[in-house]
Amino acid sequence: MRRPVVIGLTGSIGMGKSTVAAMFRRLGVPVYDADAAVRALQGPGGAALGRIEAAFPGVTGVAGLDRAKLGAAVFGAPEKLRVLEGILYPLIAETQARFRRRWRHKRLVVLDVPLLFEKGGWRTVDMTVVASAPARVQRGRVLARPGMTRDKFAGILAQQMGDAEKRARADLVVETGRGRLLTWRTVRALVRELG
Repeated sequence: MRRPVVIGLTGSIGMGKSTVAAMFRRLGVPVYDADAAVRALQGPGGAALGRIEAAFPGVTGVAGLDRAKLGAAVFGAPEKLRVLEGILYPLIAETQARFRRRWRHKRLVVLDVPLLFEKGGWRTVDMTVVASAPARVQRGRVLARPGMTRDKFAGILAQQMGDAEKRARADLVVETGRGRLLTWRTVRALVRELG
């Protein structure tokens, strides 16, 4: 039995990656959501909670991780961020491996990973797909989110590889700023070609 083609889907904040992932799902392609995996690991009873609490006392409770407290503990402290990543990344890798095993009979699967290029995940996939939109569209989408500020947006962008570099490294760029129909046609064409 041949293994599935593995697509690594990424894109900076507000670029429409979640919309593209939903389109893959609609077409019957299993999608691994790295953000959802992290939320589960950090939620009530999550596998990462004990390790995070041991490393950063006082940041967890019955409701799981207190993201604001953890953020305050690691913000501006690269060595503490590395400790947190050292806790989370092996656990994320386990959830991703389970996903791959579960869907090994499929012809195509998608790994939705926000920091695919930044953290080296592109090395583990067969093809990279980047969701992208013009900067003005991205900015409008992000600043419309509840609780988002210009400073928060700037801080998030500083952590991510620039869109131009992601586009240059991608095997395929899915445009999300020129209407859903174009985006849908691009995703559907890719699934038909590979599936």
